[in-house]
Amino acid sequence: MHIAKQDIPVRINAPGAIARQKTGFGSADGYGTISGEYFSLAAGTDIAPLLQGLENDLCQAPHWGYVLQGALTVTYADGSSEEIHGGDLFYWPPDHTVRVGQDADVILFSPQHEHSKVIDHMLGKMAG
Repeated sequence: MHIAKQDIPVRINAPGAIARQKTGFGSADGYGTISGEYFSLAAGTDIAPLLQGLENDLCQAPHWGYVLQGALTVTYADGSSEEIHGGDLFYWPPDHTVRVGQDADVILFSPQHEHSKVIDHMLGKMAG
């Protein structure tokens, strides 16, 4: 699920301050500590090969975040996909993979335990 800034409902509109809020933007129930992450990804990056060996060969951590710049395509276990662009907020439930269409800078907030396991797995695949 993603939403562009202009589509996030304005809740406060006062001189010098605009606050936008999209409620119901994914659930963190059952997760513990959250990590804040900053990813810089080159166009053409596809993490699918690095996820092989995980359950369903997909990332098992949910993520909430913001694309500062660039474009990514997220594909889910059911085969659906969506393109996310700079300026979009997003929620990715578990069971997804990511491919980068344009150089991207992305901020993620993820359950620390779950995403650290995925990152460790990816590092192991990269090592060899």
